[in-house]
Amino acid sequence: MAHWILKTDPETYSFDDLLGDKTTYWDGIRNHQARNYLASMMPGDECFIYHSGRDPGIVGTARILKAAYCDPKADDPRWLNVDLMVLKRLARVVPLAEIREHKALAQMALLRQSRLSVSPVTDAEWKAVLELASEGD
Repeated sequence: MAHWILKTDPETYSFDDLLGDKTTYWDGIRNHQARNYLASMMPGDECFIYHSGRDPGIVGTARILKAAYCDPKADDPRWLNVDLMVLKRLARVVPLAEIREHKALAQMALLRQSRLSVSPVTDAEWKAVLELASEGD
């Protein structure tokens, strides 16, 4: 199982929206590298949902339900969607500033390729973020 991070603008589609919907399709990706990451996703892979914008941070988790398929809203069949389901809200948001300061997350793709809306997360990074999210419980 692989891990990923999916960025969203909470004013457009928030983690609360995903909680309400339970499942959704992840669309609108128009960057070639992010599309390639979508193409690598498999059912069962888990994702962090990251809110960009005013208060950036990782807010929750989701699971890929359906591997990449053509985005029916795109005029080019190379653009892809994946289907996912909500798993849970993190005990606390892990802010971008905290991610930047954490030694185990220094090489995270989120930081190295900050403009990508989809990026991989290593197993060690996944574990470190979950540990940060549980601090203060």
